[in-house]
Amino acid sequence: MSRQLHFTENSHFRVLRLLEANPKLSQRELAQALGISLGKTNYCIRALLDKGMLKVQNFQSSKRKIAYAYCLTPAGIAEKTALTGRFLQRKLHEYDLLKSEIESLQLEISLAT
Repeated sequence: MSRQLHFTENSHFRVLRLLEANPKLSQRELAQALGISLGKTNYCIRALLDKGMLKVQNFQSSKRKIAYAYCLTPAGIAEKTALTGRFLQRKLHEYDLLKSEIESLQLEISLAT
């Protein structure tokens, strides 16, 4: 899997996860939570909307003129579940590699002393 695809999947996973927990996050708040630019956040949200993973709802009682809630669709919930599995597999693989490297470095240090 390409590096760009990993980045895209990770971004989509993190956006879906955050919006599932708090659908009223603004794009600015979401960008800040993700540590990415507002433009990248907007691009990611639009991609998820285009794919039918999210839907947007206006809420009128807001003090802000434009306030939206981003709700996961059934397809979005299914995609989040699939992304969670792939994300977990990648992180477990990274953990195994890091654990091996740590063990190798510990052995190197113990042999040097």
